[in-house]
Amino acid sequence: MTEKAERIAIVLAAGKGTRMKSELPKVLAEACERPMVEYVLDALEAAHIGRIIVVVGYKAELVKTALQNRKNTEFALQEEQLGTGHAVMVCRELLGDHDGPVLVLAGDQPMTRAKSVGALFEAFEASTAACILGTAHKEDPTGLGRIVRDDEGNFQAIVEHKDATEKQREITEVNMSYYVFNCRDMLPSLEDIRADNSQGEYYLTDCPGLLLKQGKTVQALDVLEPCESLSVNTVEELAAVEKAMRE
Repeated sequence: MTEKAERIAIVLAAGKGTRMKSELPKVLAEACERPMVEYVLDALEAAHIGRIIVVVGYKAELVKTALQNRKNTEFALQEEQLGTGHAVMVCRELLGDHDGPVLVLAGDQPMTRAKSVGALFEAFEASTAACILGTAHKEDPTGLGRIVRDDEGNFQAIVEHKDATEKQREITEVNMSYYVFNCRDMLPSLEDIRADNSQGEYYLTDCPGLLLKQGKTVQALDVLEPCESLSVNTVEELAAVEKAMRE
């Protein structure tokens, strides 16, 4: 992989958003009078991403129509929503033989910043890592996956809040669901994800641990602002995001 390898981003935008009390795809819910996903795409463009793949699913045509004039943007269809790992799997053909970095992030995080995205790519390009996770420290990390490190500070695992021990719940560094993968490491690792969980879904969060077990380098980088984790699942969360954006 060369330092000048093209930067690609995958934006997860297939969800219905059942708790949003709307028939619209979740990423088209408006924050400050614009669809949430538009802010994410703005940040990616400002970070000089060469190609953006938007994964669509629920009412896919509405999302495609809303974004039809965006530059460097193409679409992958996730016909069944079987988890974040599955959403990336449906991009395999579009990724082809890409030998370089792929950022994966959610389309319902309208406070995504170009500066943070750029910092993740720059760190990746200066390293030999198979995966770099973007993290942040939150005063109240309740409900979020904790970043567990060893005594030397190296990444060990993402432990979900419900699975964390009392000591792990004291950790304030959290997974923000921003991942930069080496494409050549990511695609094979997707084949190893299993859907043996309560939701029956394939989770992208399993990939960093799988890569680590294979002896690959995985890093967790504290370069994100806490507000960038403000994803939206409910009407109340949308109101909170709008308030933060106006501030």
